Amino acid sequence: MLQDQNFFDTLSDETRRRLLALLLKQGELCVCELQYAVDMPQPKISRHLAVMREAEVLAVRREGTWIYYRLHSGLPLWAYRIVEAMTQSISQSQMFDQDAVRLEEMANRPARCSA
Repeated sequence: MLQDQNFFDTLSDETRRRLLALLLKQGELCVCELQYAVDMPQPKISRHLAVMREAEVLAVRREGTWIYYRLHSGLPLWAYRIVEAMTQSISQSQMFDQDAVRLEEMANRPARCSA
């Protein structure tokens, strides 16, 4: 069950806000896509994803060797609305635009069988 403090701690970090915004816009992404989009090392991205997973903000889906991250389906409506509002706000920033462009330009993105 999502705890308020864990949720707001998750949002306190800029990198996690960027990752959440990408996940809200894209639905689900793997670590390599997130790493490429935000241009950070894989261990750092994985650590941020683990924090969000432990806080029950994110859920995972395994497909073969790939692990895909998405917003947790059990996220309460109030929390989802906060993520939406946050995403709407940062999606107007240059940094988010750069993240979205990098992701769009990524070659050899993993193909998904199902979502």
